[in-house]
Amino acid sequence: IAGLGDVAEVRKSFNRHLHFTLVKDRNVATPRDYYFALAHTVRDHLVGRWIRTQQHYYERDPKRIYYLSLEFYMGRTLQNTMVNLGLQNACDEAIYQLGLDLEELEEIEEDAGLGNGGLGRLAACFLDSMATLGLAAYGYGIRYEFGIFNQKIVDGWQVEEADDWLRYGNPWEKARPEYMLPVHFYGRVDHTPEGVKWIDTQVVLAMPYDTPVPGYKNNTVNTMRLWSAKAPNDFNLQEFNVGDYIEAVLDRNLAENISRVLYPNDNFFEGKELRLKQEYFVVAATLQDIIRRFKSSKFGCRDPVRTCFETFPDKVAIQLNDTHPALSIPELMRILVDMEKVDWDKAWEITKRTCAYTNHTVLPEALERWPVSMFEKLLPRHLEIIYALNQMHLDRVAALYPGDIDRLRRMSVIEEGDCKRINMAHLCVIGSHAVNGVARIHSDIVKNSVFKDFYELEPEKFQNKTNGITPRRWLLLCNPGLADVIAEKIGEGFITDLSQLKKLLDFINNETFIRDVAKVKQENKLKFAAYLEEQYKVKINPSSMFDVQVKRIHEYKRQLLNCLHAITLYNRIRRDPSKSFVPRTIMIGGKAAPGYHMAKMIIKLITSIGEVINNDPYVGDRLKVIFLENYRVSLAEKVIPAADLSQQISTAGTEASGTGNMKFMVNGALTIGTMDGANVEMAEEAGEENLFIFGMRVEDVEALDRQGYNAREYYERLPELRQAIDQISGGFFSPRDPGCFRDVVNMLMYHDRRVFADYEAYVKCQGQVDQLFMDPRAWTKKVIRNIACSGKFSSDRTITEYAREIWGVEPSATKIPPPNLPRD
Repeated sequence: IAGLGDVAEVRKSFNRHLHFTLVKDRNVATPRDYYFALAHTVRDHLVGRWIRTQQHYYERDPKRIYYLSLEFYMGRTLQNTMVNLGLQNACDEAIYQLGLDLEELEEIEEDAGLGNGGLGRLAACFLDSMATLGLAAYGYGIRYEFGIFNQKIVDGWQVEEADDWLRYGNPWEKARPEYMLPVHFYGRVDHTPEGVKWIDTQVVLAMPYDTPVPGYKNNTVNTMRLWSAKAPNDFNLQEFNVGDYIEAVLDRNLAENISRVLYPNDNFFEGKELRLKQEYFVVAATLQDIIRRFKSSKFGCRDPVRTCFETFPDKVAIQLNDTHPALSIPELMRILVDMEKVDWDKAWEITKRTCAYTNHTVLPEALERWPVSMFEKLLPRHLEIIYALNQMHLDRVAALYPGDIDRLRRMSVIEEGDCKRINMAHLCVIGSHAVNGVARIHSDIVKNSVFKDFYELEPEKFQNKTNGITPRRWLLLCNPGLADVIAEKIGEGFITDLSQLKKLLDFINNETFIRDVAKVKQENKLKFAAYLEEQYKVKINPSSMFDVQVKRIHEYKRQLLNCLHAITLYNRIRRDPSKSFVPRTIMIGGKAAPGYHMAKMIIKLITSIGEVINNDPYVGDRLKVIFLENYRVSLAEKVIPAADLSQQISTAGTEASGTGNMKFMVNGALTIGTMDGANVEMAEEAGEENLFIFGMRVEDVEALDRQGYNAREYYERLPELRQAIDQISGGFFSPRDPGCFRDVVNMLMYHDRRVFADYEAYVKCQGQVDQLFMDPRAWTKKVIRNIACSGKFSSDRTITEYAREIWGVEPSATKIPPPNLPRD
């Protein structure tokens, strides 16, 4: 409950900001004016804590953690900031007293969509946990002018629209032009007696924008620093370009394009030069910043300014979020050797002790393999350094395995062939002191297949860090009803120690609690149904099972398996319309990479199936198929609390971890899924009998591969599968264009190695889901057991493991004194 003083203070501040806005511009306030007034009011509460936190770090000089990522999928900031500062009730009351609706204002904020999916959202959850655990941590990335595209569905097809998220300004960022830094590209390398020089380069300036990252009620506010590209003022106006001044100024765009747009690929490598520029841009700017902070920090090697780099790994940890920031390794070597004149072997030891690498995927098409020719042009000195590091590495392997030429080929950072390429994952493994996967099964695959040779060489390097999600955004913020019901029973400790949810096991047979949990779910479903009707004019049956699959569209995630089940249910209803069926609303949402033809066809198939099923009078409201348009963080916050069934159905061995699976679990949905990614550990925590686990395990997939998968065999043997495929290929779902889905069918019949093999087990398992759903009390008890066992999947636990086992720091529970109290 908010104190009256807090409410009065918020009102006063809100009115002050609103007045200031209106004096400047207009005399009538729009909803957006109200949003900005509130955002600035809340921001005011951050500033003192932000300054105090950074001062605290400067004085104590802790080891600093640098989380480098090309993606930070932050979503909206207003409500998260209110929750973490403990201001939500005061703001709610103040806004209500002013005759406004807080939720309506929150809807005005644009998502910061600077990520594609799991990898970018993980970075955002990690920032929240690092601040909550009191770590001196910094997120470093790119301030993309355009984030992940907005998805429109036109005629059942995905159409992309630019995400101009900064159009109205961003109240949460602060430009820091005083820390602007130069980044060099192109040029050539000069080997002189005084050392190596990289000369005749083109310079782009990196302008930092800082966003505060508040911990949960601990007065810690960390920083996310995102770099924006600026052309220097003499850009293209040097003496050799006496010609067209206007042309030269217009050409500034070429430099500034570096931070223009996020590449929209999830789990896919597209070797474009602009992307390599982005990767080096964030790395070069960040490393200069890290070294500036290291040198000017209060306690040096008994120097007022640190010049000795011996202690660098004791004061700096760099975590590489996938291989995208892998250039940190040669760049740190370049700075140490070429600029700071550190001995090569010493520099290599420092670099390895500083860097650690997180692998996010085992899909071969996702691995970054840059052409040597592109490096030669763009980053000539880095290419030389990579060659030298590779030589050193291969010499070591050759000494340990004499005559094993094939091992040298497999382990080289340079891949020979028609086009010589740099394998960035190999570079990360040799240049890091720790390599981790993101779920136990994935880390095992990393050790036993992807990096098998490297694991044999240095087994101590390889670790597992199972992903997690922040319970602040993914429980407290998005599902306050459930959080309240939980807090009523076990107190509020679970918010910063999610393992306390175990205490709910004591209430598994408590009738009031069972009823309360079911009631919250029903309210969330009604609210989401109302939202769908208001936004998309679709009416759904709120008493139906909300069966949800939301994630990027990808063949390996098998949205097609979900489609085949939907068609099978439809055919069963048509076959016997008088029979009683468990009503379902199947919701599928997610974006397809713009260049991924098959993913776009999958979206068209989903919308086409919906068109037929949703308009068939025989079906009524027993089955609906809905495509959720423009799935993003802010939509996830609405749909996840309303879901009954969570679909996590990737082919075993393909989804590194998944994190959506964890969000559904903690929010009271049951999971139907394969033994893949973190599903394995979810089943271990809750008991396999409390999830709907089906289908091939990794071993079965490997066995199937060895004997050879033949889709036609399943097609011939399973009549319901054959009917579904015949309907898709015969134009039943695309009567105006009967051949519409031939590519999809052709892929399923001749090129896919996976989908049909799990169809039978999946449909059978879905039958068990129906059975349980018909017994609401038994269903809710299973839900409670799942929630109670979801504590492991907090990103607080994940980050605590990174801190202790990779970064060598201890999380701290102590609060920094707030700005209104004197410092220690």
